[in-house]
Amino acid sequence: MAMTKKTTPGLGELLRYVGELVEQGGEERYRALDLEYRARYTPVMRALAAGAETVTEIVALSHLTQGAISQSVSLMSTDGLIGHHPLDDGRKNGIHLTEKGKYVLAKLEPHWEVIFRAIGTLEHEVGFPLLQALQDTAKALERKGFAERLREAEDDR
Repeated sequence: MAMTKKTTPGLGELLRYVGELVEQGGEERYRALDLEYRARYTPVMRALAAGAETVTEIVALSHLTQGAISQSVSLMSTDGLIGHHPLDDGRKNGIHLTEKGKYVLAKLEPHWEVIFRAIGTLEHEVGFPLLQALQDTAKALERKGFAERLREAEDDR
């Protein structure tokens, strides 16, 4: 069947596409820095650098689900970036950077500064504060989920 109609991409499609483009660029830079590192590790690394010690604390410092963080933690453990240790309260395992993880973090921190400068030039180019718009969108969706918004839009038909 031949394609005859061009469709307008939806919000989810555009968000995934932009996310893929950003992640691809990040992965390319990590290779150039000679790092065995996946872009998906960044929220965990940033949270650990900020003092987080558990998956719950990492979730609280990031905008990702517990499932996504747990998957990243598992992969990072396999890659030798993090280790586990008992916490004083005995209820949970703590997470810490291994020596390899500390080495990678030391290479990443200056790179993160570059990332935010690049975001600034991107925002200047598009003439719009992308990070602020995404933060505002996340807050609005936390107040009222997209499913509820869909129901309301359907009721308005």
